[in-house]
Amino acid sequence: MRFAAIDDYARSLKETPAMGPVAIILVEDEVEVDTTLRQHVQCGFRDVLALMPAEFDLPRDLEETVTRIDFDLSLDAAMEHGMNALIKALPGHWLYYCYNAEYLFYPFCETRSLVEMLAFHTEERRDAMLAYTVDLYAEDLGQFPEAVSLETAHLDRSGYYALARADAANHDHPKERQLDFFGGLRWRYEEHVPSARRKIDRIAIIRAKAGLKIRADHTFSDEEYNTYACPWHHNITAAICSFRAAKALKRNPGSTYDIETFKWHNSAPFEWHSRQLLDLGLMEPGQWF
Repeated sequence: MRFAAIDDYARSLKETPAMGPVAIILVEDEVEVDTTLRQHVQCGFRDVLALMPAEFDLPRDLEETVTRIDFDLSLDAAMEHGMNALIKALPGHWLYYCYNAEYLFYPFCETRSLVEMLAFHTEERRDAMLAYTVDLYAEDLGQFPEAVSLETAHLDRSGYYALARADAANHDHPKERQLDFFGGLRWRYEEHVPSARRKIDRIAIIRAKAGLKIRADHTFSDEEYNTYACPWHHNITAAICSFRAAKALKRNPGSTYDIETFKWHNSAPFEWHSRQLLDLGLMEPGQWF
């Protein structure tokens, strides 16, 4: 099904309510749109929304399985406007969002369902889940000049760190159970990345509720949503394996000629399996064994 605007989709929910959990894919360009959508359908999302420019094409099988909403991500604050409209339209639903050429992994995703994972997270009285954006990049930029190759994807196996998140209202104490995480290409090429875009943490899975707003830095107006864990123990975290930073660095005239390869001594082939991400500490199962 296709809608000309988010408002049209929201009105349709009165007659045909959404079946959660809902994946929202923000399509910025035409790179790996089909594989991104198919991966999230296969993840077990009952509704997959593709927010994408009207002129982009979709394969016929995806036209039948994905809800398409015409949307221009190039506009100022487009992400926030689009996400906040959908949060308002889908109260009570679990929502996940990412961009094209990004792929969701959660602990044991090969053998356990997304619905099962969210049910456990709900039992732990959590309404949001932290995800780390793990940068992927092609092995050979000569062969893949846009740095995107699913078959030869690599990631950094080290170089990740966290800093306490400052509290503007209380300079003497950082925010409780909130950290800013860094690493990957945004860390290695930080001179080419604006400071506001260097973090790799993203609150990617949330339960929508009235009044909740997302902000430009991928945090939410309810500060508890921005925490990495509850007060009494660690919780599940997820990973979003993403070519987005690699694409941007190779498309940017200010950085593309400085980068002949993204590979370094801490690169490793990406295995497209949750076990590798767990072993590298790029997500954790919390109490979900």
